[in-house]
Amino acid sequence: MDETLLNEIRKMQPELALIRQDIHAHPETAMNETRTATLVANKLREWGVTVTEGVGDLGVVGMLTSNTPGSRSIGLRADMDALELIEKNDLPYVSTNSGVMHACGHDGHTTMLLGAAKYLAENRDSFCGVVYFVFQPAEEKLDGAIRMIADKLFDRFPMDAIYGQHNWPHIGIGQFAIRPGPMMAAADTWTVMFRGTGGHGAAPHLATDITVVLAQFLLSLQTIVSRNISPIDTAVISVGAIHSGSFGSLNVLPSEICIGGTARSFTNEVRNTIERRMTELAHGTANNFGCTAEVQYNREGIPLVNHVQCTEKAIRAAESLVGTQNVNGNLAPTMGAEDFASMLEQRPGAYIIVGNGNEFGKLHSPTYNFNDDAIPFGTSYFIKLVQLELQE
Repeated sequence: MDETLLNEIRKMQPELALIRQDIHAHPETAMNETRTATLVANKLREWGVTVTEGVGDLGVVGMLTSNTPGSRSIGLRADMDALELIEKNDLPYVSTNSGVMHACGHDGHTTMLLGAAKYLAENRDSFCGVVYFVFQPAEEKLDGAIRMIADKLFDRFPMDAIYGQHNWPHIGIGQFAIRPGPMMAAADTWTVMFRGTGGHGAAPHLATDITVVLAQFLLSLQTIVSRNISPIDTAVISVGAIHSGSFGSLNVLPSEICIGGTARSFTNEVRNTIERRMTELAHGTANNFGCTAEVQYNREGIPLVNHVQCTEKAIRAAESLVGTQNVNGNLAPTMGAEDFASMLEQRPGAYIIVGNGNEFGKLHSPTYNFNDDAIPFGTSYFIKLVQLELQE
């Protein structure tokens, strides 16, 4: 364990924790991160980092060159956006933006990358080359990375590799987890609109009842994973919303029902199967009961695939910081999604999990809070990566 580096960052922790808590108190949803982006840009400039704002609308990129010229460069990425959620924490820095909160720890991600920028700016002799600090908007909508890439992120800031990290509850402080290859799933959304005639609940024989269609479709939907996807592949289909009818008119059979949800997978083959079978089942079920169906399937995020060599470097960096016993290099894949995957399509890189401890709630819950004790570990990990990638 590198206690020397960790202790140096711990000296910075009070300052960084105040930054994190300020961001937490002023959360901003995807493509509204104006205050956060300004805070990031101002801090980077204060510490002597060259700053470019407005990359992909609200993205910020800092550039830092070592004192000794080097031929290689590395990118480090953090996300800045919050969620539309009412916070239920009793904190002195609770959200002041009603209905918005940092329930996924992006306030911590931003802070840890700022901490790495501050340290490296003060220690330009500790690496040899160029570091790009990439602060991305709109991760939760899975299009912030695409926006920055479309704005020529990798042409304007040529990186040989790029790395990211995410805090995780139920993994101890000072622990890391990662895996080579597919690590996070593709995230798709879907909706199906069933239409019938509707009618009187006392005379269903005179109507085409879409509630029966819905019931059959809900049951058959779950056969896609169990009967159309190979048992050795992984997939999830979940229903997130059903809208129809009125509790003020319970004797009316509705004429329309809309159902929607999410689908997660790791390969295009599985993704294609889910879309095809969902469409077939919707139309087939509707037709059997004299109704119609309209299906929309939206592919909103690709699988996150860690590059093998970069994953090995990430493991070495983490192990040099906290020891081999605190690094899990064979993390089970998760069905969560992350638009950093789009950056990994463009450049080699890897995405790692950093522990947030057990007492700060669950991700995307109204009681989640990033653990400030994780700051030295995430910050030091980024620093170790830079020193490993950009050796003289």
